[in-house]
Amino acid sequence: MNPLGTADPSDPASQTDIGIGGMTCAACSARVERALRKVPGVVDAQVNLATESARVTFAPGDQMPARLRRAVRDAGYEPRAADAALTAPDEAPWAGFGPVALGLLLSAPLVLPMVGDLFGRHWMLPAWLQFLLATPVQFGLGARFYRAGWAALRAGSGNMDLLVSVGTTAGWLLSMWLWLSAPPDTMVHLYFEGSAVVITLVLLGKWLEARARRQTTAAIRALHALRPELAHLVRGRWSAAQGAAASGGAGQTEAFAAETTDVPVSEVLVGDHLLVRPGERFPVDGTVLDGQTQVDESLLTGEPLPVPRGPGERVTGGAINGDGRVLMTVTAVGSETVLARIIRLVEDAQAAKAPIQRLVDQVAAVFVPVVLVVAALTWGGWLWSGAAVETAVIHAVAVLVIACPCALGLATPTAIMAGTGVAARHGILIRDVQALELAHRVDTVAFDKTGTLTEGRPVLGDLRATSEGDEAGMLARAAAIGQGSEHPLARAVVAAAVARGLAPLAADGVRAVPGCGTEGQVAGRMLRVGSLRWMNALGAAPGPWSDWAAAWQEQGATVALVAEQQAQGLVVQGVLAFGDEPKPHAAAALGLLRKRGLRLVMVSGDNRGAAEAMGRRLGLRPENGEVVAGVLPGDKVATVAALRAGSHIVAMVGDGVNDAPALAAADVGMAMGNGTDVAMQAAGITLMRGDPALVAAALDISARTVAKIRQNLFWAFFYNVAGIPLAALGYLNPVLAGAAMALSSVSVVSNALLLRRWRPAASAS
Repeated sequence: MNPLGTADPSDPASQTDIGIGGMTCAACSARVERALRKVPGVVDAQVNLATESARVTFAPGDQMPARLRRAVRDAGYEPRAADAALTAPDEAPWAGFGPVALGLLLSAPLVLPMVGDLFGRHWMLPAWLQFLLATPVQFGLGARFYRAGWAALRAGSGNMDLLVSVGTTAGWLLSMWLWLSAPPDTMVHLYFEGSAVVITLVLLGKWLEARARRQTTAAIRALHALRPELAHLVRGRWSAAQGAAASGGAGQTEAFAAETTDVPVSEVLVGDHLLVRPGERFPVDGTVLDGQTQVDESLLTGEPLPVPRGPGERVTGGAINGDGRVLMTVTAVGSETVLARIIRLVEDAQAAKAPIQRLVDQVAAVFVPVVLVVAALTWGGWLWSGAAVETAVIHAVAVLVIACPCALGLATPTAIMAGTGVAARHGILIRDVQALELAHRVDTVAFDKTGTLTEGRPVLGDLRATSEGDEAGMLARAAAIGQGSEHPLARAVVAAAVARGLAPLAADGVRAVPGCGTEGQVAGRMLRVGSLRWMNALGAAPGPWSDWAAAWQEQGATVALVAEQQAQGLVVQGVLAFGDEPKPHAAAALGLLRKRGLRLVMVSGDNRGAAEAMGRRLGLRPENGEVVAGVLPGDKVATVAALRAGSHIVAMVGDGVNDAPALAAADVGMAMGNGTDVAMQAAGITLMRGDPALVAAALDISARTVAKIRQNLFWAFFYNVAGIPLAALGYLNPVLAGAAMALSSVSVVSNALLLRRWRPAASAS
């Protein structure tokens, strides 16, 4: 996504966000969408009333950002910075209340006669005083409705402002006509109070709505606030030799503290050394070079407890440093940091339009014209029935006021903003709104094994060499092959070789075979290190170590072979057994999902014995088909497709590059935040802590958010469907209609804000 004005001409399609000021209802957002889509080169435009922004996808062209801004302005609205509403400082609780207070002050005397009637008192104000009180409200405080309504009219459409301005103007003109046409010294009933009070109530409702809507963006603004302004740049260079020579980590850090310079975070470069003092936030991503500390990452991952960090371990920008002073090396800055990616994912979800919102947009597109017709029919119907002109006008005004489609435009986006915001605060990043809307319908959850249900850090438990006394040599050669691989088993081999102090060997022509293993040449010998399945397919077997390998597999271990390609074929040089442990809460997380009535499946590339053994440790039932073993990366998509057969809704949970196709193929893809970027981009939902317990939490927040959307849409439609007939039949006067209309918007936003009280069940326990 590019900020406004920075379209990349090399992209086949660029994307930008534009802030939009002046929108008041669903009809406004629909009109802005139409205006943007008419700009030549625009592929798609989605306008979000709750965030007051538009996301536009367009083919690169000359001055396209300026043309988009011009289109917004020509439609009658004000183009703004995309993140103006999110990055603005918190306002005082009563900010913007001045016009509302003035309206209340001027309208209160006009309402007094209505109150007096309840007690049998007649406190009617003189007509001239009513005129003096109502006119500033009508044409001063109500000027915003005239401006926005006229802009909508010029664009050939209507909106809330047009309905309010037409309705209240009709009431004011009716009062003027009754006053001026009445005989002198005659007390006539005027309707100035209706027009003034409606405008005041609408302003009050908009003020309350804006205040509540700002709370829906609290989560994303809290993420923006995590970024410090300054970093302590260390002007010296750090080397391993210096670190080894230092008498202690703290002492070396103190030595460099005297050479620090405060610089803006925007000037920090990858490779810089930064000093982070106790209690400060880490300015960017990096690795600890020196020092020990505890890091609070709760606002990033939802992890409630601080985690220890020492030399060589990663730290994330925005996290809070504990009681240790540390020196760090910068590994990512700007938009490449974890915090920036989190913000981008949340913003993408909040800017996107849920499928259910498209139905609302279709209704809003014709809503205002239909209401104008209904109001005209109401006026004509009352006149036809013999009612006085003023009675017909007042009932038509009530129809115009109660029908304002404000709540319709806010029902879905406010719930999505609140839901995605609270989910992000607890470590659940929802990138795809469609995934959010679909997740609550999931009935089958498929899990990758390594790194998802297990720690993903296997260790070499034991090994055997076919040539007596050659275990060290065999391990050294296997480590040489694995040095260039990121696979957990390859890293475990390298770690075991280092732990035994074996001298590193050089390997040539190393090539990874996805889902199988790695091959390459070491000292002129062609070696392969890989799974039993791969080796069996190539004609190699453990031979005398078959029973030993089977025993390890029964314990849930993964067995691999080291083989050399010789003239007579592939000859096994050794057997490796790797152990991996289930994540601490994985079994409990699966149990929680099972209680929800979900079908659980673990998909693994391991042989059946090892996979089923691990499945039983996790509480799965292999005999019921809950463990699918021996699945190559390319076959995971087929496995997901098979699980979806019969109209099942499947969620796939994984963490690796090889899981990305399956994550994309599932109805809902969930990536572990400790996994790869590819997996996170392929998934609609990212679980930042890599905790399987968050799967149930993600399904729960989906269900609650969808429930809020449905509740909001029900109430939004209910207000209009019930209110318009009541107003047309004369059961609602304009004042009550204005109060009901204002209440509808506030109630919809307030209902969405209840989602902020949500807590994951696992965390709550």
